[in-house]
Amino acid sequence: MSTRKRPLEGVKVVELANFIAAATTGRFLADLGADVIKIESAKGDPLRYTAPTEGRPLDMYENTTWELQNANKRCISLNMKDPVGKEAFFKLLDDADILITNWRGQALERAGLDYETLKVKYPSLVYAVITGYGEYGPDKDLPGFDFTAYFARGGYFETLRQKGAVPMNAVPGIGDHNVGINLAAGILGALYHAKLTGEGEKVETSLFETAIFNMGMMVQAAQYPEIGAHYPIAAREANNPILNCWLTKDGRYVQTCMPDYNHYFKTFVTALGLTDLVEDEKYFPVQNLHKNDLSTTLYDMVMAKFGEKTYEEWVPILTEADIPFSKCQNWEEILEDEQAWANDCFYKMQYPKGERVLVKQPVRYREMGPTPYERGPLIGEHGVEVMKELGYSDDEINKMIENKTLYIWEDENK
Repeated sequence: MSTRKRPLEGVKVVELANFIAAATTGRFLADLGADVIKIESAKGDPLRYTAPTEGRPLDMYENTTWELQNANKRCISLNMKDPVGKEAFFKLLDDADILITNWRGQALERAGLDYETLKVKYPSLVYAVITGYGEYGPDKDLPGFDFTAYFARGGYFETLRQKGAVPMNAVPGIGDHNVGINLAAGILGALYHAKLTGEGEKVETSLFETAIFNMGMMVQAAQYPEIGAHYPIAAREANNPILNCWLTKDGRYVQTCMPDYNHYFKTFVTALGLTDLVEDEKYFPVQNLHKNDLSTTLYDMVMAKFGEKTYEEWVPILTEADIPFSKCQNWEEILEDEQAWANDCFYKMQYPKGERVLVKQPVRYREMGPTPYERGPLIGEHGVEVMKELGYSDDEINKMIENKTLYIWEDENK
């Protein structure tokens, strides 16, 4: 294992945020060696209690979702409404390099924690904020979750559903993880500038803005309504029928990806045994199959062919032809995926009740070596430790605990 220092060792991050997106940013920085101090209320981040939604046990000691967003961090639980707690928060900022928050703009202003206020006292601070819909416009103060600001308003639900069907099922975290990594990228650029010049910066992104960027190719293409199919569409009506999903004899779906139809057409139909189509000028070369209703005809022929063989029978055929494809896996299969294990996607965590497989961050570093994986902290677990680092005495800390300004979770069942 490499003994090389992690790149953000010595960097201090204060995370004033809950749920997933901003926490993902903090986790990314913590994995790089930053000292990320998460601030929670006495009840704790609502993310601690989402287990029933995800189909897993509600257990403070075995909370796989909490680990995913908050591993490698420290936690302090402060009552920010108490002036003493607010003072402790500002002491945390005194030597902090980065503040991450997902509080809404109005709440930040009421608490005196908005960027314009803090940059006066902390001119070198990198101030990073995640919102639902962006910082401007009529909806800037709406609550933002990925189901609404990302999937719904960002175009996923309406355009990616099958025509005549309800929107796809969504699961929490997809949009949040995406925007959290985007914010981390922005922070690292601002931090580099701050270390060179001493000048801080405000870095902002949102679920809505990220969704628009992700949908950028098709949002831009929507300016040409006279060309191609209008979404939502049925799979049979796709502009490119070989950029689709196929059902095999054993009931598995196989996704193929051939964005350049004319480049792949002959190779693909030959691999499928549809050799009569190779020289058929109706299908190749073409500019727009959709306008001639040939897209649905080709789709039906390909779907019928895939139904003649099992997935395992198709694997060598498609591989030999160098066709980009993949089986549509379920989550249970992903946990067993040899490719995922070979690329260090997982970590085996020992819990009191046994071993669980956890998902790691998606970025690897060759020289730095594997990233440590420390479980996410319990509510206020590092409160005393952090307060002592700030210069508070034992008496002051005990008084804060007594007054419930500082909270440390205890298991009532023990």
